[in-house]
Amino acid sequence: MKIDFHTHVKLSKKVTFSPEYLQESILEAKGNGLTAITLTEHFNTTRFFDIYDFLDSKYAYHEDYYDIDGFKLFAGMEIDVKEGGHILFIGNRKDVRKIREQLNGHEEEGSFISVVDLFRMDGVSDMIKIGAHPFRESNPLHHLPEDILRQFDFFDLNAKDLYKYGISAMQEQVNDFAQKLGVPVVGGSDTHHPLQFGSVTNVLEEECSTIPQLKQTILKGKYELEISPCLMTKVKAASMVKEVIKASMKNG
Repeated sequence: MKIDFHTHVKLSKKVTFSPEYLQESILEAKGNGLTAITLTEHFNTTRFFDIYDFLDSKYAYHEDYYDIDGFKLFAGMEIDVKEGGHILFIGNRKDVRKIREQLNGHEEEGSFISVVDLFRMDGVSDMIKIGAHPFRESNPLHHLPEDILRQFDFFDLNAKDLYKYGISAMQEQVNDFAQKLGVPVVGGSDTHHPLQFGSVTNVLEEECSTIPQLKQTILKGKYELEISPCLMTKVKAASMVKEVIKASMKNG
């Protein structure tokens, strides 16, 4: 099983959801050898529920994943917190919706929820909790108290950070940080454009269909994290195309 733990199917928070863009993203993911993704769209993206309304209407849901013509899509979201940083939640679609509804009123900077209150929410105990890009300068997580950091299931080795800060340096920094806390590291492309799929992937020894299976496979160390030799090209190309599209949308 080859899975990406940090993905987006919208170009940016402000654009409306496009079923065609999602389907293009899945095709590109498949083309890069992936067999599954966790969809971690920003919780405060425009019309967040449109994404899951479409998935519910279009695809069958088995155990904890949407079956997109044999490709597995696990539900999730990326959440900004008051202390700074982003947290990825991955779980059953019902829990994703439940937690997102509890975040109403916390969508804007200045009203983001605290990590402590977030982790106390109804439904959170059944989620996979990933500390996203812990050393990104604009929104790091490494500064959080150690007792909070140890509550994460995994930390994110993020393709954008590998590109920006250097593959070897960032990989060493994240691995050392996670090892001291006893928390595994998983890879995420953090793609907003399909070209970025395949930059960082996780190869699991076991096929997983539920959130507990995913979590236990990683915790048992039955996986390998793979960084593509084309990562720098993939992230650069995706970023350039994304900016061109955004500029054309603004000018249009």
